[in-house]
Amino acid sequence: MFEQRENKSRTRQGTLPLALSATSYRDHKRLAVGDSMVNNMRIVAGTKPITTAGVLVLVCLVASCSTASRSASPASASATTVWLCQPGTADDPCAVSLATNRVAASGASDVVHPAVSSTAGKFDCFYVHPRVGPAESAQVAATTTQAAYFSQVCRVWAPLFDESPNPGPGGIGVADSSVQAAFEDYLAHDNDGRPIIFIGHSEGAATLITLLSKLVDTNPGLRSRMVLAILLGGDVEVPAGKITGSSFGHIPLCTSYGEASCVIAYSSFPGTPPQDSMFGRPGQGMSLNTEPTATSDMEVACVNPAAIGGGTADLDPIFPTATSGGSGGSSPVQGSASTTPWVTYPGLYKATCEHGDGATWLQVTKATGSSDHRPAVTEIQGPADGYHGYDVNLALGNLVTDVAAAESTWSHR
Repeated sequence: MFEQRENKSRTRQGTLPLALSATSYRDHKRLAVGDSMVNNMRIVAGTKPITTAGVLVLVCLVASCSTASRSASPASASATTVWLCQPGTADDPCAVSLATNRVAASGASDVVHPAVSSTAGKFDCFYVHPRVGPAESAQVAATTTQAAYFSQVCRVWAPLFDESPNPGPGGIGVADSSVQAAFEDYLAHDNDGRPIIFIGHSEGAATLITLLSKLVDTNPGLRSRMVLAILLGGDVEVPAGKITGSSFGHIPLCTSYGEASCVIAYSSFPGTPPQDSMFGRPGQGMSLNTEPTATSDMEVACVNPAAIGGGTADLDPIFPTATSGGSGGSSPVQGSASTTPWVTYPGLYKATCEHGDGATWLQVTKATGSSDHRPAVTEIQGPADGYHGYDVNLALGNLVTDVAAAESTWSHR
Protein backbone atom coordinates (compact mmCIF):
# COMPACT_ATOMS: atom_id res chain seq x y z
CA MET A 1 0.00 0.00 0.00
CA PHE A 2 1.25 3.47 -0.83
CA GLU A 3 2.40 5.01 2.40
CA GLN A 4 0.58 8.10 3.66
CA ARG A 5 2.62 11.28 3.67
CA GLU A 6 1.99 14.87 4.54
CA ASN A 7 -0.24 16.38 1.88
CA LYS A 8 0.77 19.96 1.20
CA SER A 9 -1.22 20.20 -2.01
CA ARG A 10 -4.84 20.98 -2.64
CA THR A 11 -7.38 19.37 -4.89
CA ARG A 12 -8.15 22.68 -6.50
CA GLN A 13 -11.47 23.34 -8.15
CA GLY A 14 -11.93 26.17 -10.58
CA THR A 15 -11.81 26.46 -14.34
CA LEU A 16 -11.04 22.82 -15.09
CA PRO A 17 -9.31 21.57 -18.23
CA LEU A 18 -12.16 19.07 -18.41
CA ALA A 19 -15.77 20.06 -17.81
CA LEU A 20 -16.31 18.18 -14.55
CA SER A 21 -17.89 19.24 -11.30
CA ALA A 22 -16.33 18.54 -7.91
CA THR A 23 -19.24 16.24 -7.09
CA SER A 24 -18.94 14.18 -10.27
CA TYR A 25 -15.16 13.85 -9.77
CA ARG A 26 -15.61 12.47 -6.26
CA ASP A 27 -18.32 10.13 -7.50
CA HIS A 28 -16.38 8.84 -10.48
CA LYS A 29 -13.67 7.27 -8.31
CA ARG A 30 -16.32 5.05 -6.80
CA LEU A 31 -17.55 3.82 -10.17
CA ALA A 32 -16.75 0.17 -10.82
CA VAL A 33 -15.38 -0.58 -14.25
CA GLY A 34 -18.25 -3.05 -14.46
CA ASP A 35 -20.69 -0.15 -14.47
CA SER A 36 -19.51 0.99 -17.89
CA MET A 37 -21.54 0.64 -21.03
CA VAL A 38 -19.32 -2.06 -22.48
CA ASN A 39 -20.23 -4.97 -20.21
CA ASN A 40 -21.00 -7.25 -23.14
CA MET A 41 -17.79 -6.68 -25.09
CA ARG A 42 -15.14 -9.37 -25.30
CA ILE A 43 -11.38 -9.74 -25.17
CA VAL A 44 -9.14 -12.76 -25.30
CA ALA A 45 -7.59 -14.62 -22.37
CA GLY A 46 -5.27 -17.07 -24.08
CA THR A 47 -7.69 -18.35 -26.72
CA LYS A 48 -10.87 -18.20 -24.65
CA PRO A 49 -13.23 -15.24 -25.14
CA ILE A 50 -14.43 -13.76 -21.87
CA THR A 51 -16.81 -11.01 -20.89
CA THR A 52 -15.19 -7.94 -19.39
CA ALA A 53 -16.08 -4.36 -18.76
CA GLY A 54 -12.54 -3.07 -19.12
CA VAL A 55 -12.20 -3.75 -22.83
CA LEU A 56 -13.16 -0.14 -23.54
CA VAL A 57 -9.69 0.87 -22.46
CA LEU A 58 -7.99 -1.68 -24.70
CA VAL A 59 -9.95 -0.47 -27.69
CA CYS A 60 -8.92 3.08 -26.86
CA LEU A 61 -5.27 2.26 -26.18
CA VAL A 62 -4.69 2.01 -29.92
CA ALA A 63 -4.17 5.04 -32.11
CA SER A 64 -7.16 4.20 -34.27
CA CYS A 65 -9.53 4.58 -31.32
CA SER A 66 -12.50 6.82 -31.99
CA THR A 67 -14.16 8.75 -29.19
CA ALA A 68 -16.90 11.30 -28.98
CA SER A 69 -15.62 14.85 -28.85
CA ARG A 70 -16.19 17.06 -25.85
CA SER A 71 -16.63 20.81 -26.00
CA ALA A 72 -13.91 22.28 -23.84
CA SER A 73 -11.50 25.08 -24.57
CA PRO A 74 -7.78 24.51 -24.01
CA ALA A 75 -6.73 25.33 -20.47
CA SER A 76 -4.58 28.34 -19.83
CA ALA A 77 -1.42 28.12 -17.76
CA SER A 78 -3.25 29.77 -14.88
CA ALA A 79 -6.04 27.19 -14.75
CA THR A 80 -6.27 24.94 -11.71
CA THR A 81 -6.05 21.19 -11.91
CA VAL A 82 -8.14 18.22 -10.84
CA TRP A 83 -6.05 15.12 -10.21
CA LEU A 84 -6.89 11.53 -11.02
CA CYS A 85 -4.00 10.54 -8.72
CA GLN A 86 -2.83 12.91 -6.00
CA PRO A 87 -0.55 11.75 -3.17
CA GLY A 88 -2.07 11.86 0.29
CA THR A 89 -5.72 11.84 -0.72
CA ALA A 90 -7.91 9.14 0.79
CA ASP A 91 -9.42 7.95 -2.48
CA ASP A 92 -6.27 8.04 -4.62
CA PRO A 93 -6.62 5.30 -7.31
CA CYS A 94 -2.81 5.06 -7.49
CA ALA A 95 -2.66 4.11 -3.80
CA VAL A 96 -4.21 0.67 -4.19
CA SER A 97 -2.93 -2.64 -2.85
CA LEU A 98 -0.04 -4.01 -4.88
CA ALA A 99 -0.49 -7.63 -3.74
CA THR A 100 0.54 -9.73 -6.73
CA ASN A 101 -0.08 -13.38 -7.51
CA ARG A 102 3.16 -14.80 -8.98
CA VAL A 103 2.36 -17.75 -11.26
CA ALA A 104 5.11 -20.04 -12.54
CA ALA A 105 5.03 -22.04 -15.77
CA SER A 106 4.29 -25.15 -13.70
CA GLY A 107 1.15 -23.53 -12.35
CA ALA A 108 2.58 -23.12 -8.86
CA SER A 109 1.89 -19.70 -7.38
CA ASP A 110 2.54 -17.50 -4.38
CA VAL A 111 1.58 -13.96 -3.39
CA VAL A 112 4.16 -11.18 -3.14
CA HIS A 113 3.65 -7.79 -1.51
CA PRO A 114 5.92 -5.14 -3.08
CA ALA A 115 7.29 -2.73 -0.50
CA VAL A 116 7.33 1.02 -0.90
CA SER A 117 10.90 2.29 -1.21
CA SER A 118 12.20 4.33 1.70
CA THR A 119 13.07 7.07 -0.81
CA ALA A 120 9.79 7.05 -2.75
CA GLY A 121 8.61 10.24 -1.06
CA LYS A 122 11.58 12.13 -2.47
CA PHE A 123 10.52 11.61 -6.11
CA ASP A 124 7.44 12.49 -8.14
CA CYS A 125 6.03 10.58 -11.11
CA PHE A 126 4.00 12.69 -13.54
CA TYR A 127 1.79 10.33 -15.54
CA VAL A 128 -0.37 11.03 -18.61
CA HIS A 129 -2.85 8.35 -19.69
CA PRO A 130 -3.67 7.41 -23.30
CA ARG A 131 -6.82 8.58 -25.02
CA VAL A 132 -9.59 6.47 -23.50
CA GLY A 133 -12.62 8.64 -24.19
CA PRO A 134 -14.77 10.84 -21.97
CA ALA A 135 -15.93 8.09 -19.61
CA GLU A 136 -14.42 9.00 -16.24
CA SER A 137 -14.34 5.36 -15.12
CA ALA A 138 -12.19 4.49 -18.14
CA GLN A 139 -9.70 7.26 -17.32
CA VAL A 140 -9.38 6.03 -13.74
CA ALA A 141 -9.04 2.41 -14.91
CA ALA A 142 -6.26 3.24 -17.38
CA THR A 143 -4.41 5.29 -14.77
CA THR A 144 -4.64 2.57 -12.11
CA THR A 145 -3.54 -0.09 -14.60
CA GLN A 146 -0.47 1.75 -15.85
CA ALA A 147 0.59 4.07 -13.03
CA ALA A 148 -0.37 2.60 -9.64
CA TYR A 149 2.49 0.09 -9.53
CA PHE A 150 4.99 2.98 -9.70
CA SER A 151 3.81 4.12 -6.27
CA GLN A 152 6.54 1.86 -4.86
CA VAL A 153 9.18 4.27 -6.08
CA CYS A 154 7.55 7.72 -6.36
CA ARG A 155 4.60 9.93 -5.51
CA VAL A 156 2.28 9.50 -8.50
CA TRP A 157 0.56 12.57 -9.94
CA ALA A 158 -1.90 12.08 -12.80
CA PRO A 159 -3.93 15.03 -14.06
CA LEU A 160 -7.47 14.85 -15.32
CA PHE A 161 -7.15 16.59 -18.67
CA ASP A 162 -9.11 17.41 -21.79
CA GLU A 163 -8.47 14.75 -24.40
CA SER A 164 -8.32 15.74 -28.04
CA PRO A 165 -11.72 16.18 -29.70
CA ASN A 166 -10.15 14.95 -32.96
CA PRO A 167 -9.02 11.32 -32.65
CA GLY A 168 -6.22 10.01 -34.81
CA PRO A 169 -2.73 11.27 -35.75
CA GLY A 170 -2.31 15.02 -35.63
CA GLY A 171 -5.31 15.58 -33.38
CA ILE A 172 -4.02 15.85 -29.82
CA GLY A 173 -3.37 19.59 -29.66
CA VAL A 174 -6.03 20.22 -27.01
CA ALA A 175 -4.52 17.48 -24.84
CA ASP A 176 -1.09 19.11 -25.27
CA SER A 177 -2.41 22.44 -23.97
CA SER A 178 -4.38 20.85 -21.15
CA VAL A 179 -1.49 18.69 -19.90
CA GLN A 180 0.92 21.63 -20.15
CA ALA A 181 -1.41 23.71 -17.99
CA ALA A 182 -1.65 20.89 -15.45
CA PHE A 183 2.14 20.46 -15.38
CA GLU A 184 2.77 24.17 -14.90
CA ASP A 185 0.19 24.24 -12.11
CA TYR A 186 1.86 21.20 -10.52
CA LEU A 187 5.29 22.85 -10.69
CA ALA A 188 3.95 26.03 -9.12
CA HIS A 189 1.95 24.46 -6.29
CA ASP A 190 2.83 20.81 -5.68
CA ASN A 191 6.31 19.80 -6.79
CA ASP A 192 8.34 21.59 -4.08
CA GLY A 193 11.55 21.04 -6.05
CA ARG A 194 11.39 17.23 -6.14
CA PRO A 195 12.97 15.36 -9.08
CA ILE A 196 10.49 14.02 -11.62
CA ILE A 197 9.88 10.81 -13.56
CA PHE A 198 7.65 11.34 -16.62
CA ILE A 199 5.45 8.41 -17.67
CA GLY A 200 3.09 8.23 -20.63
CA HIS A 201 1.67 5.73 -23.09
CA SER A 202 0.31 6.12 -26.62
CA GLU A 203 -1.29 9.58 -26.97
CA GLY A 204 -0.16 10.23 -23.40
CA ALA A 205 3.44 9.61 -24.46
CA ALA A 206 3.02 11.80 -27.55
CA THR A 207 1.66 14.59 -25.34
CA LEU A 208 4.66 14.24 -23.02
CA ILE A 209 7.04 14.34 -25.98
CA THR A 210 5.60 17.75 -26.84
CA LEU A 211 5.69 18.88 -23.21
CA LEU A 212 9.31 17.79 -22.67
CA SER A 213 10.40 19.32 -25.98
CA LYS A 214 8.84 22.69 -25.12
CA LEU A 215 9.49 23.00 -21.39
CA VAL A 216 12.26 20.62 -20.30
CA ASP A 217 14.64 19.82 -23.16
CA THR A 218 15.77 23.44 -23.52
CA ASN A 219 15.62 24.28 -19.79
CA PRO A 220 18.82 23.12 -18.00
CA GLY A 221 17.22 23.56 -14.57
CA LEU A 222 14.20 21.38 -15.29
CA ARG A 223 16.30 18.97 -17.33
CA SER A 224 18.57 18.39 -14.34
CA ARG A 225 15.52 17.42 -12.25
CA MET A 226 14.28 14.88 -14.79
CA VAL A 227 15.18 11.46 -13.41
CA LEU A 228 13.71 9.45 -16.28
CA ALA A 229 11.14 9.69 -19.05
CA ILE A 230 9.17 6.54 -19.92
CA LEU A 231 7.47 7.27 -23.25
CA LEU A 232 5.90 4.10 -24.61
CA GLY A 233 4.00 3.72 -27.86
CA GLY A 234 4.47 7.42 -28.64
CA ASP A 235 7.19 7.15 -31.30
CA VAL A 236 10.14 9.12 -29.97
CA GLU A 237 12.33 9.76 -33.03
CA VAL A 238 16.10 10.05 -33.34
CA PRO A 239 18.51 10.20 -36.28
CA ALA A 240 19.52 6.65 -37.21
CA GLY A 241 22.18 5.35 -34.84
CA LYS A 242 22.01 8.41 -32.57
CA ILE A 243 20.65 8.90 -29.03
CA THR A 244 19.64 12.57 -29.35
CA GLY A 245 18.12 14.69 -32.10
CA SER A 246 14.71 15.03 -33.74
CA SER A 247 12.26 14.65 -30.81
CA PHE A 248 14.77 16.02 -28.27
CA GLY A 249 17.92 18.03 -28.77
CA HIS A 250 19.43 17.43 -25.32
CA ILE A 251 17.58 14.58 -23.60
CA PRO A 252 19.21 11.31 -24.72
CA LEU A 253 17.94 7.77 -24.98
CA CYS A 254 19.04 5.58 -22.08
CA THR A 255 22.02 3.37 -22.95
CA SER A 256 22.85 1.65 -19.64
CA TYR A 257 21.03 0.32 -16.59
CA GLY A 258 20.74 2.92 -13.86
CA GLU A 259 21.35 5.86 -16.18
CA ALA A 260 19.41 8.97 -15.19
CA SER A 261 18.00 11.95 -17.11
CA CYS A 262 17.29 9.86 -20.20
CA VAL A 263 14.42 8.26 -22.12
CA ILE A 264 13.07 4.71 -22.25
CA ALA A 265 10.87 4.33 -25.34
CA TYR A 266 9.55 1.44 -27.40
CA SER A 267 6.55 -0.10 -29.13
CA SER A 268 6.04 -3.84 -28.65
CA PHE A 269 5.35 -6.28 -31.49
CA PRO A 270 5.62 -10.04 -32.01
CA GLY A 271 7.36 -9.43 -35.34
CA THR A 272 8.20 -6.74 -37.90
CA PRO A 273 5.56 -3.97 -37.84
CA PRO A 274 3.67 -3.97 -41.15
CA GLN A 275 4.03 -1.10 -43.61
CA ASP A 276 0.78 0.48 -42.43
CA SER A 277 1.69 0.23 -38.74
CA MET A 278 0.71 3.06 -36.44
CA PHE A 279 3.91 2.54 -34.41
CA GLY A 280 7.60 1.95 -34.94
CA ARG A 281 7.89 3.69 -38.33
CA PRO A 282 9.11 7.31 -38.58
CA GLY A 283 6.97 9.92 -40.27
CA GLN A 284 3.68 8.06 -40.02
CA GLY A 285 1.09 6.88 -37.53
CA MET A 286 1.71 8.01 -33.98
CA SER A 287 4.78 10.05 -34.89
CA LEU A 288 2.50 12.51 -36.72
CA ASN A 289 1.26 13.67 -33.30
CA THR A 290 4.61 15.36 -32.68
CA GLU A 291 6.59 17.71 -34.88
CA PRO A 292 9.18 15.29 -36.35
CA THR A 293 7.71 13.80 -39.53
CA ALA A 294 10.78 13.19 -41.70
CA THR A 295 11.59 9.60 -42.57
CA SER A 296 14.99 10.08 -44.21
CA ASP A 297 17.80 8.99 -41.86
CA MET A 298 15.36 8.87 -38.93
CA GLU A 299 14.22 5.98 -36.79
CA VAL A 300 11.75 5.40 -33.98
CA ALA A 301 13.58 4.85 -30.69
CA CYS A 302 13.71 1.49 -28.96
CA VAL A 303 15.20 1.03 -25.51
CA ASN A 304 14.68 -2.45 -24.04
CA PRO A 305 13.40 -1.96 -20.46
CA ALA A 306 14.71 -5.41 -19.53
CA ALA A 307 18.18 -4.81 -21.02
CA ILE A 308 18.79 -1.10 -21.38
CA GLY A 309 22.36 -1.63 -22.56
CA GLY A 310 21.18 -3.91 -25.35
CA GLY A 311 20.56 -7.60 -25.90
CA THR A 312 17.77 -9.98 -24.97
CA ALA A 313 16.33 -10.43 -21.49
CA ASP A 314 13.24 -11.68 -19.69
CA LEU A 315 10.32 -9.32 -19.23
CA ASP A 316 8.63 -8.92 -15.86
CA PRO A 317 4.95 -8.60 -16.88
CA ILE A 318 2.42 -7.39 -14.34
CA PHE A 319 -1.26 -7.29 -15.24
CA PRO A 320 -4.33 -6.09 -13.35
CA THR A 321 -6.95 -8.64 -12.38
CA ALA A 322 -10.67 -8.14 -11.94
CA THR A 323 -10.14 -6.97 -8.34
CA SER A 324 -7.65 -4.16 -9.06
CA GLY A 325 -10.00 -1.51 -10.39
CA GLY A 326 -7.71 -1.31 -13.37
CA SER A 327 -8.29 -1.81 -17.05
CA GLY A 328 -9.39 -5.18 -18.32
CA GLY A 329 -8.20 -4.08 -21.72
CA SER A 330 -4.58 -4.10 -20.61
CA SER A 331 -4.73 -7.61 -19.17
CA PRO A 332 -5.18 -11.02 -20.79
CA VAL A 333 -6.43 -12.42 -17.49
CA GLN A 334 -9.66 -10.55 -16.78
CA GLY A 335 -12.35 -12.88 -15.54
CA SER A 336 -9.85 -15.03 -13.65
CA ALA A 337 -10.48 -16.16 -10.09
CA SER A 338 -7.42 -14.36 -8.71
CA THR A 339 -7.91 -12.88 -5.26
CA THR A 340 -5.09 -10.38 -5.66
CA PRO A 341 -5.30 -7.10 -7.60
CA TRP A 342 -2.33 -8.04 -9.78
CA VAL A 343 -0.77 -11.11 -11.38
CA THR A 344 2.69 -11.73 -12.82
CA TYR A 345 4.08 -14.51 -15.02
CA PRO A 346 7.87 -14.84 -14.55
CA GLY A 347 9.78 -16.13 -17.53
CA LEU A 348 6.82 -16.08 -19.92
CA TYR A 349 8.27 -13.46 -22.29
CA LYS A 350 11.65 -12.29 -23.49
CA ALA A 351 12.34 -9.08 -25.38
CA THR A 352 14.95 -7.45 -27.59
CA CYS A 353 15.04 -4.31 -29.73
CA GLU A 354 14.95 -5.06 -33.45
CA HIS A 355 15.53 -2.95 -36.56
CA GLY A 356 14.47 -3.87 -40.08
CA ASP A 357 12.43 -2.93 -43.13
CA GLY A 358 12.40 0.72 -42.04
CA ALA A 359 10.97 -0.04 -38.60
CA THR A 360 12.26 -0.27 -35.02
CA TRP A 361 10.40 -2.18 -32.34
CA LEU A 362 10.60 -4.17 -29.11
CA GLN A 363 10.35 -7.78 -30.21
CA VAL A 364 8.35 -9.67 -27.57
CA THR A 365 8.48 -13.45 -27.79
CA LYS A 366 6.99 -16.18 -25.66
CA ALA A 367 9.95 -17.81 -23.93
CA THR A 368 8.29 -21.09 -22.95
CA GLY A 369 6.81 -24.05 -24.80
CA SER A 370 3.34 -25.42 -25.41
CA SER A 371 3.16 -26.95 -21.93
CA ASP A 372 2.97 -23.45 -20.44
CA HIS A 373 -0.75 -22.66 -20.26
CA ARG A 374 -0.49 -19.24 -18.65
CA PRO A 375 -2.57 -16.67 -20.61
CA ALA A 376 -0.63 -14.89 -23.32
CA VAL A 377 -1.16 -11.55 -24.99
CA THR A 378 -2.36 -11.37 -28.57
CA GLU A 379 -2.51 -8.72 -31.31
CA ILE A 380 -6.03 -7.93 -30.18
CA GLN A 381 -6.34 -4.95 -32.55
CA GLY A 382 -4.50 -6.54 -35.43
CA PRO A 383 -0.91 -6.64 -36.75
CA ALA A 384 -0.71 -2.88 -37.41
CA ASP A 385 -0.88 -2.21 -33.66
CA GLY A 386 1.01 -5.28 -32.44
CA TYR A 387 0.99 -5.47 -28.64
CA HIS A 388 0.36 -1.74 -28.27
CA GLY A 389 -2.38 -2.11 -25.66
CA TYR A 390 0.05 -4.10 -23.49
CA ASP A 391 3.17 -1.91 -23.93
CA VAL A 392 3.28 -0.85 -20.28
CA ASN A 393 2.13 -3.98 -18.48
CA LEU A 394 4.28 -6.42 -20.46
CA ALA A 395 7.33 -4.82 -18.81
CA LEU A 396 5.83 -3.08 -15.77
CA GLY A 397 8.11 -4.84 -13.28
CA ASN A 398 11.17 -3.97 -15.36
CA LEU A 399 10.09 -0.34 -15.63
CA VAL A 400 9.62 0.04 -11.88
CA THR A 401 13.10 -1.44 -11.36
CA ASP A 402 14.51 0.93 -13.98
CA VAL A 403 13.00 3.90 -12.16
CA ALA A 404 14.48 2.77 -8.83
CA ALA A 405 17.93 2.40 -10.41
CA ALA A 406 17.75 5.82 -12.07
CA GLU A 407 16.64 7.38 -8.78
CA SER A 408 19.69 5.89 -7.04
CA THR A 409 21.98 7.30 -9.70
CA TRP A 410 20.31 10.71 -9.60
CA SER A 411 20.59 10.84 -5.80
CA HIS A 412 24.34 10.15 -5.86
CA ARG A 413 25.27 12.78 -8.41
